[in-house]
Formats: sequence, C-alpha cells, structure tokens
Amino acid sequence: MPDSKAPAQPPAKGNAATPKLNSEMELGALNGGSGSSTAGGAAAPAADEQKDIMHLARVGDVPAMEALFAEGELDATYTDAEGITPLHWAAINNQYAMCTFLLDNGAPINQKGGESVATPLQWAAQRCHYYTVHLLLQRGADPLITDSQGYNTLHISTFNGNVLLLVLLLHQGIPVDVLDGFGHTGLMWSAYKGFPACVDLFLRWGASVSAQDEQGFTALHWALVKGSPGCIQKLLEYGSDRFAKTATGKTPAITAQELNTAAAWHKALRECGYDEDANPTTPAAGSVLTLVSSIPGGAQLVADKRGFVTKFLYLWPFVIVWAMVALLAGLPVYLGIPLSLLVGYGMQSVAQQVVQQAPPDMRQLQRTPWLSGIFAGSLFLVAITWLFRVLPATTWRVAAHTTATSTLKPTGETIVTTHYLLNFVFAIALALTTYYYTVCMTSDPGFVPKLNGIAEQKAVIDDLIAQWKFDEANFCVPCMIRTPLRSKHCRRCQRCVAKHDHHCPWVYNCIGVNNHRHFFLYLINLTVGVVVFDFIVYYALSGAVAAAEASAEPGYDRCSLLSASLCTVVNADAFTLLVAIWATLQLSWVSMLLFVQFVQVSRAMTTYENMYGVNPHGHGHGGVSALQSAFTSTGAPLNPGHAAVADDGHGHSHGAHGGHGHSHGGGFLKQWSKILGVDTFIETATGRGAASGSPSKRRNKNPYSRGCITNCKDFWCDPAPMFGQRETGSAMLGGQAVNYTDMYESPRFMEATRRKRNNDGAAYEAVAAEEV
Repeated sequence: MPDSKAPAQPPAKGNAATPKLNSEMELGALNGGSGSSTAGGAAAPAADEQKDIMHLARVGDVPAMEALFAEGELDATYTDAEGITPLHWAAINNQYAMCTFLLDNGAPINQKGGESVATPLQWAAQRCHYYTVHLLLQRGADPLITDSQGYNTLHISTFNGNVLLLVLLLHQGIPVDVLDGFGHTGLMWSAYKGFPACVDLFLRWGASVSAQDEQGFTALHWALVKGSPGCIQKLLEYGSDRFAKTATGKTPAITAQELNTAAAWHKALRECGYDEDANPTTPAAGSVLTLVSSIPGGAQLVADKRGFVTKFLYLWPFVIVWAMVALLAGLPVYLGIPLSLLVGYGMQSVAQQVVQQAPPDMRQLQRTPWLSGIFAGSLFLVAITWLFRVLPATTWRVAAHTTATSTLKPTGETIVTTHYLLNFVFAIALALTTYYYTVCMTSDPGFVPKLNGIAEQKAVIDDLIAQWKFDEANFCVPCMIRTPLRSKHCRRCQRCVAKHDHHCPWVYNCIGVNNHRHFFLYLINLTVGVVVFDFIVYYALSGAVAAAEASAEPGYDRCSLLSASLCTVVNADAFTLLVAIWATLQLSWVSMLLFVQFVQVSRAMTTYENMYGVNPHGHGHGGVSALQSAFTSTGAPLNPGHAAVADDGHGHSHGAHGGHGHSHGGGFLKQWSKILGVDTFIETATGRGAASGSPSKRRNKNPYSRGCITNCKDFWCDPAPMFGQRETGSAMLGGQAVNYTDMYESPRFMEATRRKRNNDGAAYEAVAAEEV
C-alpha cells in the first residue's frame, strides 16, 4: 500500500497482484458461458463425452446424466485437467436436483478446481445460490477451505452483499472474525464494499471492530475507502477506534482526507455525537444539557442521554403550546402573532439543540416523542381550560340577561346557563381519549417474540430452506426470526410487529394487532371530544359575551384589526377561544385517519396493505406477491415453469417485493403529508391504493376479507378486553380465533396448498438459474 493514500481495495500479500473483486472476477473467471468458456479459466473439455457430462451438469438434466453413468465410462468423480467436476458446474448454475444426484453418486464435495482453485461450495456462494450452498453444507462441504487467493466461503459471500447468505453461513458455526490470506475479516470486506446491512449483521454477531489486517487497517479504515456513511456510522456506534493508526501512521481522518471521503466521515461523526476532530462534542455553555447538569442531581439525569432526550422532548411541547396560546391571548394581535411565533421558534430551537446531543437513531424530531408530546400538551391544555374556565361557565355561572332595547344596562333579570349533559359527555370522551392514548403509547403493539439462541434460529432457517421460503419475505434478518403473516419489521421500534398497521408518531409507537382497536377508539373519542368541546365553548363564550355587553365596560368591543362583534368574543375570553381553535385544528389529521381506518377495517386490511398491496396467497407479509415467494434472492425460480424477476445483484429482487412502493426521502411538504396521513387518505378516498387501484392489483383478492359485516365483527367483537392488554397476537379472522405472532399461512391458502400438493405430488426439485 502506498504511503500517500489508502488503497482502492485490500492489498495482496507481498508482490502478488491485487485480486480484482467485482461481480465478474471475485473468484477468477467464474462466469464462463455454456459453450467453451469454463469457470476459473479452465480449458473446455476436449472429448465429446467430457463436454456432455459438463453440459448435462450445467443444464441439470438428471435423467440424461443417469443414462451417461449407466454406460459406465464416466461417473460423478470425473475431474477435468483444471480439477473442475460436474458438481462445480451444477453448483454455480444452481441446479439443486443435479447437485443432489451427483452427491448421491459420490461426487467429491471439497474438490478444488478452476483458475481460482475453489470448491463447488465457493462457486455456489459466489453466485449467492444459498439453497445449493445449504445443500452442500449439509452434505459435509467445508466452508473454511480457502481458494488460491486465501478467501473462504464467508469472505466470498461478503463480496456480493447478500445478507441472507451470510446469515446462513454464520449459523453454521463459522468464526465471524476468520481471516483471509491477507488478514482481512468479513467485517472489513463488507465495510470496504459499502454494505451497511452486512456491516450491521457482522457487528451484531460480535465481529471485532478493533481487528487489524497485515498493514494495520481496521474495518473503519476500509469503510472510508468507499465512503459509505451508513457503514462508517455503524462502526462508530459499536465503538470503533476513531484514532487507530495503520502501520504507516494513518488515522481514519487522514485516510478520509486522502481518499476524498471526508464529507461522509464528518457526517457520520456528527450523527454519533463527535466533532470533526473525532472528539466527543460537549454541550455549549448555556445549553439545556449544561443547565440541567448544573442543578443537584442533574448530571445523573443527563448521563442517561436517551432517557433524558426522550423525557425532555415529550414534556417540552407542553410548555411551547401553553406559551404560544398565552401570548396570543394576552397581547394585541399585532404583537401576539409575531411574538408567539418568535417564542415558538426559539423554544423549538432548544429542542433541536437537544436532538443534536441525542443518540444517532434520534437525531430527527420525528424519531423522538416530539409529536406525541405536542398532542399530549394540547390534550392537557384542553383539559385544564375545560376544568377551570369552561365547566364553571356552563354549569353554575349566572349570566346577565338584557332586553333587545337596551344593551348598556341589565334589566335585573338573570338566567343560569347550564349544560350538564354536554359536560358529562365531554368528560367521558376526555377520559377515554386519555386512556386509549396512553395505552397506544405504552403498550406492546404485538411484537413477535424473538428466538432463544442460535440453535433455534438455525432450526428456523433449515425449516424455511426445506420449504423453499428462505427469503426476505419470510425471514427477518434484524430479528433473526421467521416473519409471521402480515407482520412487518419497524425500523423505529427495531422489532417485527404482528399484523402491523403503521408506526404512529402521534403516539410514538407502532400500531399492531394488540393495540389497533385501542387506536381506533382513541380516534373516535378524540373526534367526539373535540366536537363536544366546541359546543361547550360556544355556550361558554356566548354567556361571556352577554355578560360583557351587559356590563358595557369601556373597550369591551374594541381591539386591533377585527370587527366589533369579533372583538367582543375575543375580549370576553381569548384564551379559551384560542384553545378551542387549536383543538379543532386537530380534526384535520384525526378525521382523515378515522376515515382511512373505517375503510380498512371494513376491508380487513392494514394501512401497510392498503398502500403497498395485499399478498393474495399468504406468503410472508403485506406487499410481497405470492409469485416472489417462489424465487430465491437471485431470481432463480423454484419451479422452472415460473418466469424470473429482475435482481439488483445483491439478493434484492425488484418487482413485487423489491421496493414495496416505498419512497424514502422527499421534501418538507411530503414529509408532513406522511405524518398527517394525507397521502394515505388521498389514496384511500380516490381508490388509488395498492389494494384497490389498478385493475392488475384489484385482481389480487384479499385473502383476509370475509365481507364487510364479518370483517367489522372480527375487529370489534373479538373477546379481547376493551380495557387492558389482549394476549399478544390474538385476533379473530372469519369468526375463528387466530394468533398473528405464529401464523405463517392464511387459512384459505393452507387449504389451497394442501389440495395442490395432493394433485401435483412432490415439491419443487430444481432451482436452476441462468446457465453459466
């Protein structure tokens, strides 16, 4: 490695040439065609019968291979001049049945061949054929054998960034920090390649962030070669040494500067709470954290950074909402509006300052309890206003009554304005809203239980592979579990949620099978409460206006910019009026959410399924088509009769499963459109949702729907308590009790599958991909 700069790829030993590590040359020329090209640069077989045996292995023609072996001239142990066997060709072409046949007939499983001097397992791993990889491992293939460049199967699998393949290999007991011929670990390779998901997997598996290669480079140094902020940030989060030096004295900062990746380096440092010199940032003098630390016991409170940020950003909106309403109510409009906006902006800046000191996954306000705190602060303000202002004015206040001919002096006649029923209804709605909001925020939404240890995880992986379902639709890599039907992994909660509906920032929690009905009741009671509160405030303000007119105090009908009639109302009780207006504004997002939820419950759908489509056959979770479940991550159909889908080269198929229609990013308006639920409302109201939009999507019948009446009965009339937690995952489907934490096929699909298997006989035996 030259001293002037870090290399573009890991170095080779001594004076050996650096290997080319791309999709075509990871293991040498393994992408030979079906004609004369061969893997590893091996020469084409010379004799006709030699061509036949290799060709039959490539195309997976088992009957023809049986006939060839019956002739007695060739068998499964055949090896050409380069050491290549038929098993090599069957493995690289993902011919599962052919591999099984060859192994049953004595094929040497660990035979090295080709220019790269690699085993069939390594050939299969290079193309991410993890069903074939699993078969070879089960038959005794050694994953720690190295090729001519010193790479074993784990390193080779890292080159393509296929996380599922790495999960499969790591569960075979391969040491996570096993070195290649140049001292590089799998973590170093994934960091160099720029695969954040692989880096995260290695780190969670216990890979060492301090390991150094022969020239002293750590995984952090290699991450700076590509400059992937995600990889750099993950390594920093797991404690990678920010000042580690190579054999030539290069720190990560120097490496980033020399390779022009300083921008990514500095961004990752900021996200992890470090300055550009990689030193921990300290709160500025006069900042919130400094002030809190200065009070008795404050240092201990701030020490738990996540806990402090969570509590502060939940409670701070209480102060902001009250302060802005109080300023608007207490000052003339030309002073109140600009001053309240200025104070609100300043107080939000304080929140932004606290966010900058938060853990990396909380560096945006929408990832904190901020919006939940705004709602809670608003709910608290409404409750206090009703209790101390509106309730007295509408239950026992005596209002002066005036005649039509005199608005200056009361006649002496009085009436008592009482609205006990409205106040009682509001009190019930307020209490229920508070209760259901608290339950939604604090309860388990239906987290799918995790497995107990690696042994259970391996058993699940083996079972999925046996069912041809080891893919991203059926296995969650972050949770290391089989994903139940209709579940989804939430990036905010870092858990899989059973019957996931959506992650709601207003309650700072996911909405799933456990709290979905609570969430619906929360919306209903909130809507009723706001409407009733507006009526009560109307009567309270009417009495206040009447009293003001009766008293005829100077200036009771004069204010800035408004008409005399409006000034009378504002002067009577501006604070209550503003609180009512603010509460009414909440109906904007609440009414949209309520409409969407009513439609979805009647259709037996979740928000996720409504937006991204319903899987009609029950494989995996919403948004993943049934067809995709018939494919490996490389796009190879389990049934040769299926057509292949496009693949991005990293095991992520594009199509029904690849993107789910997600659009990450967007501007300010788009972000708030998602937060307020405008996009979901428009899609549902206009019938353009994934489940009801295009004709092709409408043809995918919802397997969970049993008709509007039954769907509503399933949701509202299941035996789970309205008050309190239900059993995790329990629900009703078509009048039958189910549990979404361990339900992997819809009842209708399981019955259809049973009938199909009885008609078709054996399961798929070929997983052939494009021939190599």
